[in-house]
Amino acid sequence: MGGNTQHKAPTSGGYPKLAERPVGQHIHNIYRDRLRQFASTGQYQSQNLVSMLDEGCERGADYVKLSVYSVPHLARPSFKSATSNTFKATHIGESFGPSWSTHWFKIELRVPDSLKGKEHLEFHWDAGSEGLIWTEAGEPLQGLSGGERSEWIFPREWRDGKRHCFYIEMACNSMFGNAPGGDTIQPPNPGKYFTLQKADIVAVNANARALLYDFWIIGDAARELPQDSWEEHKALEVANAIMNAFVHGRKESLEECLKIASEYLGDKRNSSEVYANEKSPLVYAVGHCHIDSCWLWPWAETKRKIARSWANQCELMDRYPEHRFVCSQAQQYKWLEQHYPSLYDRVKAKVKVGTFQPIGGSWVEHDTNMPSGESLTRQFVYGQRFFESHFGERCTTFWLPDTFGYAAQLPQLCRLAGMSRFFTQKLSWNNIDKFPHTTFNWVALDGSQVICHMPPSETYTAEAHFGDVKRSISQHKSLDQDNTALLVFGKGDGGGGPTSEHLEKLRRCRGMSDKIGMLPRVKLGDSVDDFFAKLEKKAREGTEYVTWYGELYFELHRGTYTTQANNKRNNRHSELLMHDIEYLATFASIMDAIDGRKHPYSYPKKDIDDLWEKILLCQFHDCLPGTSIEMCYDDSDELYAEVFERGQVLLRDALNTLGFSEASKEDETKLVAINTFSWVRAEIGKDSQPAGSTSNNNCAIMRSDGGIGQVNGFSALAPRPRASIKQVKSGVFELTNDDFKVLVENGVITSLYDLKARREIVPKGSKANQFVLFDDKPLYWQAWDAEVYHLESRKELETIESEISESGPDRVAVVVRVKVSEQSHVKTVISLAASLRDFPSFVEIECEVEWREKMKFLKVEFPVDVRNTEASYDAAYGIVKRPTHYNTSWDMAKFEVCCHKWADLSEHGYGVSILNESKYGFATVGNIMRLSLLRAPKAPDANADMGKHSFRYAILPHEGPLDARTIRTAYSFNNPMRVYSYTSPSERTNTLLSSVRLSGDPSLILDAVKRGEDDEDVSRGELPKRKGRSVILRIYDSLGGRSRGTIESSLPVEKVWKCNLLEDDEEVLDSSSKSGTLSAPIELRPFEVATYRLQL
Repeated sequence: MGGNTQHKAPTSGGYPKLAERPVGQHIHNIYRDRLRQFASTGQYQSQNLVSMLDEGCERGADYVKLSVYSVPHLARPSFKSATSNTFKATHIGESFGPSWSTHWFKIELRVPDSLKGKEHLEFHWDAGSEGLIWTEAGEPLQGLSGGERSEWIFPREWRDGKRHCFYIEMACNSMFGNAPGGDTIQPPNPGKYFTLQKADIVAVNANARALLYDFWIIGDAARELPQDSWEEHKALEVANAIMNAFVHGRKESLEECLKIASEYLGDKRNSSEVYANEKSPLVYAVGHCHIDSCWLWPWAETKRKIARSWANQCELMDRYPEHRFVCSQAQQYKWLEQHYPSLYDRVKAKVKVGTFQPIGGSWVEHDTNMPSGESLTRQFVYGQRFFESHFGERCTTFWLPDTFGYAAQLPQLCRLAGMSRFFTQKLSWNNIDKFPHTTFNWVALDGSQVICHMPPSETYTAEAHFGDVKRSISQHKSLDQDNTALLVFGKGDGGGGPTSEHLEKLRRCRGMSDKIGMLPRVKLGDSVDDFFAKLEKKAREGTEYVTWYGELYFELHRGTYTTQANNKRNNRHSELLMHDIEYLATFASIMDAIDGRKHPYSYPKKDIDDLWEKILLCQFHDCLPGTSIEMCYDDSDELYAEVFERGQVLLRDALNTLGFSEASKEDETKLVAINTFSWVRAEIGKDSQPAGSTSNNNCAIMRSDGGIGQVNGFSALAPRPRASIKQVKSGVFELTNDDFKVLVENGVITSLYDLKARREIVPKGSKANQFVLFDDKPLYWQAWDAEVYHLESRKELETIESEISESGPDRVAVVVRVKVSEQSHVKTVISLAASLRDFPSFVEIECEVEWREKMKFLKVEFPVDVRNTEASYDAAYGIVKRPTHYNTSWDMAKFEVCCHKWADLSEHGYGVSILNESKYGFATVGNIMRLSLLRAPKAPDANADMGKHSFRYAILPHEGPLDARTIRTAYSFNNPMRVYSYTSPSERTNTLLSSVRLSGDPSLILDAVKRGEDDEDVSRGELPKRKGRSVILRIYDSLGGRSRGTIESSLPVEKVWKCNLLEDDEEVLDSSSKSGTLSAPIELRPFEVATYRLQL
């Protein structure tokens, strides 16, 4: 309490008492904008980091001696062929072309004394085009892409002062083809030349290059992190400290800068050890190289892109142990094996150790909207069999990042092909509605599901930027269920794949996450399957992922249902041809099962495989949709021509084996019709006439319950069905049969009256079969897109003339000529055939079009007196219902949709189906049904759809709901029965073709009959043979209800197995036998696709 207590003054801890000098606050935006100076070209380049990236460079003949062989005729010769030619001297600055030509360079390299002692030497080559480096012995080493990938680390042993030889195969195209100017989708310039700009030996300053990557990521953090975060301020502080420490020309300053960078990125960022800790990542990065099998380049160039791109990845795997590279498309692996066997062996070795990872399970990355259900099945069958036979495993993830929408039955087919996972990202391109999920369960029409992940970075060609990693979580839409994401990085579309730059940046992103935080932690080294396995584990443990039922409709690229019409026609017709080939070849190959005698015919498995592979290739997602350059359609035309030519030979061989020959006028009493479908059919058509027949009547083709049907003239039918026609007045015609009365007025149908239902189908004042023309100028993607505003330019086309062309009694018709423009016109035949009892009647329209338009869209309309808020559309193995209104943006976005053989609008008690045999685009708006016919885009193919077209469609009114009548009639409309001479009729063949039958609910469709892939008399040996012989049946429910039926067979069947698409046996069906006929009851859930194997 005393006043003499001494108080000790508190210490300052070294804090200065007096201010030494003024210190100002950093002006944030100025210090941030300053960062651009350090690593950019421009006015500061001579004084910044860029100037120190190289320590020396030599070029010229003393050190890099160049000679070239320019290949004539745009050929692409092999290494051996090319290098056997005479090479002439060349030099930097010389130009090479034209577009698509090939030039082989011989490079003789000698390292100068001035560079021998440098730490890191590379050879830099840039001609602005793609290229492939080959060893002198003919081994492909590495791809070059002009600018993006121009360096090659040559062997250290080459510093011996001697000349060392290697070759570069130069392709005169860039990564994205040869478009003029900067617009990559414009038709290629055939006269483009490429100038050799660089052929240098370069000493690289490794520290400067490392600092460039450091500064890149730190600078991105300073720019992209929230300004109110300490992590962003720290990034800006470190980046400016690096710039302050840097002294131009002084190598020691680089080491100081790298040390400063460690404050933000850690000290393990220069090696794979950066990933070697137990900290849980959120972002799983995998390398990828999307190579369009054709697009802005032809098939032949794709084969070289594969070699260039995949060789690069093998080289990167040797330098970066964490690198994992996924690659799909069995077709591309097959090309590599055929054309680059040594590189294929390198890839196969990488697959074995798990760094190069096949994925996808399909033959190509195919379109899924337009291929038939059986085509989608074969994509998986051929893809999975290739991967299993070549790499020992099937794929578990369906990989389809760039396709333009996803069919509703894909989840079911994936599960049946052994895949429970699906990866895509294309829906992020939607231009109306934002897709709401990242990770979700996608559910097919039958209830089957796959777990789907769409990368939140919204790309399959990420550049591995800081922002890509950041967006992988910030744009994640499913964080409530799971907070992890895939990041798929690497240059793509035109190939290339990941670069060392990508891998270096990701190392630094991980280093930053561990050292500072804020950025989601990224990891390399896991596979896509590892990622999905974690998601599935969470599902097993109770996580309920959100669900999406039905198709994943893509709100963009709607024009792809119509562009390149002949290509789409070829697809449909080739699918039908393969159906018939396999059906007839199956029975021809098992004739001995009926008669007990040996026959020389063998199931043509190799030929069938070859044809299927061509069809599947043409279903690639830039070929079938019509979005490639003209050269690609020259290629696909050749492939389809071969399919049809060879297919007809296979068909004829099977028919001849079964005792049939071409229909002949010699003896019309022996004419028969072959029905390759499983239901009773009756048809009328000129195609059923034998060549040279003198009959004036068409033929009624009858079939009861066997494969062979009768062919009768109408005079043999009692009572004889008839159709009649009369001209009511000028330009007005009335066509009538027992079912309909049709009024054609000025070329359009103004009345279609159902006589039995006593109902008018065309609303009063409306016009059916009205051709309409639209302006077709989308925002950018010409061949791809049809935008909603094109509907506002609707123009009705007028008829020039119409007249009677057929007057019955079995068929009547009016021919109509419609003018489109001075260059284009449509010739249409509107016909009505005589009614056949118990079979639907329809109005058929055959069209021949001369099409020479620019950016126009031709459609045909059918207003009908039917009302429903939904229309039904034929799709692969099912039916998709879509709105006929625009209530929401999601509804309006479907203003153009895809359908296969039919579209239907029905109300209670009545409906109308529109059938077609080669079209895919459709729309139903209110009560107007609109079939899309032809487009005229000018990019990337300036001649898309120009020329002659022929196609058929039909109007099928029906009492009652949509049912099996429409399904079956559409099948028959697409694949009419053919007439043949049966030179030696025998009960044996008739029994054989009816030896496998399907009875029961009419909704059941027997869609494929074929031999087992691995039957011992059929197998090509790629997988283990299965003892004995079998017949494969593919059956599906077509209407969406539980369906019951019976497989019946008079063949010597031992067992009936239900199996998956890959023909793995899963369960034995109960069966019984009576009077030599086996019966096996089946039951399918709604829209189920089921495969059965009849073991003989």
